[in-house]
Amino acid sequence: MRFIKMQGTGNDYIYIDCFQESVSAPEQLAVELCRLHFGVGADGIILIEPSKEADCKMKMYNADGSEGMMCGNGIRCVGKYVYEYGIVPKHHIMVETMSGMKELYLETAGDCVTSVTVNMGHPILKAAISMTEKGIPLVIHPVSMGNPHGVIWVTDTECFPVEALGPVLEHASVFPNGCNIEFAHILSRSRVRMRVWERGSQETLSCGSGACAVFAAAYAQGLVKEEITVELAGGKLYICTPDAGETVFLKGSAEVVFEGSYQGKRSVSSVSF
Repeated sequence: MRFIKMQGTGNDYIYIDCFQESVSAPEQLAVELCRLHFGVGADGIILIEPSKEADCKMKMYNADGSEGMMCGNGIRCVGKYVYEYGIVPKHHIMVETMSGMKELYLETAGDCVTSVTVNMGHPILKAAISMTEKGIPLVIHPVSMGNPHGVIWVTDTECFPVEALGPVLEHASVFPNGCNIEFAHILSRSRVRMRVWERGSQETLSCGSGACAVFAAAYAQGLVKEEITVELAGGKLYICTPDAGETVFLKGSAEVVFEGSYQGKRSVSSVSF
């Protein structure tokens, strides 16, 4: 089975072209491929499939095998893949996802996609939740971008105990289906710094839908203007709203890391000396 590893601001996924390949157990495959040292290593796998309603379909599975609904960084790489490999040779692409249809707008230089903008749709904000975890008082702003997010304002993303609080908040009782948790520091009305604990993948270098959730929460509270840059460990994402927060657009890079082939798990039953 051929695959390609791609990344968008450090959010790396293993992409399988299901126009050509067949995957029978994606949950198990995700766990096998995403393991560091024993596998390829990634935040998850993404299957690019034919669609009856759009140009293609995207299905994603986190590193723990759980199925995800949407990935803003991942879908940008889907756009690059289907364009550069001739599956969908268009600059405006419709992609079917678990959270609905998403529109992609591609910028190219020759045959190469240089950046992708995604219409991430309408954010849904709910009332803030106050709680205390590990002795730290927290205010979480729930936002749905087609998948669940919890945004927390902090004054220093580097020193905040993300590793300690992330797994606790991901599975908090207020999020019965789990949640992506964003820890964000508003630097100005046009710049936000963010770390993310992703549902099913632990802390990652970036999260596109998480950056959109941070923007939506901040914009609703009047903390940022209509266009911002979100700074993450893996790079920068650019978020804007053309209609006062009704829809959110995400722009960023998409890059190929390497290509490979997977032949399945192989084991040695016994070793003698």
